[in-house]
Amino acid sequence: MAADDVCAGEEVSAAEQVRTVLAAADSFTVVTDGHTCDLVGGGLHSVGGRLLLRVPADCRLAGEVALAPRGTLPVVLKFTDVAPVAVRDRVRSRVTVAGWLAPQGAPGCEESGTVTFRTVTAHVALETPAGPVTVGLDELALARPDVLALHEAAVLTHLVDDHADVVALLTRLVDPRLLQGVVRVWPLAMDRRGITLRLEHPHSHRDVLLPFPAPVRDPGHAGDRVRELLAAARARRRGSRLPSRP
Repeated sequence: MAADDVCAGEEVSAAEQVRTVLAAADSFTVVTDGHTCDLVGGGLHSVGGRLLLRVPADCRLAGEVALAPRGTLPVVLKFTDVAPVAVRDRVRSRVTVAGWLAPQGAPGCEESGTVTFRTVTAHVALETPAGPVTVGLDELALARPDVLALHEAAVLTHLVDDHADVVALLTRLVDPRLLQGVVRVWPLAMDRRGITLRLEHPHSHRDVLLPFPAPVRDPGHAGDRVRELLAAARARRRGSRLPSRP
């Protein structure tokens, strides 16, 4: 991916990327000295002023925290941001949170057979195709997830499953020189800035951001921004048609 392919309008900080990944994740991996487990399903974590985990009160992780010295358990949480559509190299980024788990609230406050732990964070790292970066805790505390974090997957899968013609139309906004040799195009990502298309060549790929006319400030306005992009694509007199995905 060329750096200038994805630069347009507002920049997205590493801290915002981390918050977006955490907000959208419905699964993650917990690593302790004792074992590794995958937690899958909505409602298992929340991100506010502090990252909270909710797990079954009788699970092994809960037992490890209960037996840990001073009630805090060293832990590493691993989140993987996977593209919701079947592009090549679907992992868009990885987030690693290292620190300690501690009970949230007094013992006996469990509800519905679950227990909540707070994460005392010591280190946060973000890994993207551009490389790894350490994210400052103060910066992370001030950052907010992208406004479309919880809506992106549904929109992109809807485009791929039901509106392949729309994806083809959007390629008219791509520099024609970048389309030479392209065999397939997928919508890779969508955030407040625009839609990122992945241009797949036989043995490589390139990601290109199509910026919205204005950033999305409210999820309810995302449809308007997409329609504005499509109107701009229709207005282009010159464009390249690509083969439909199989």
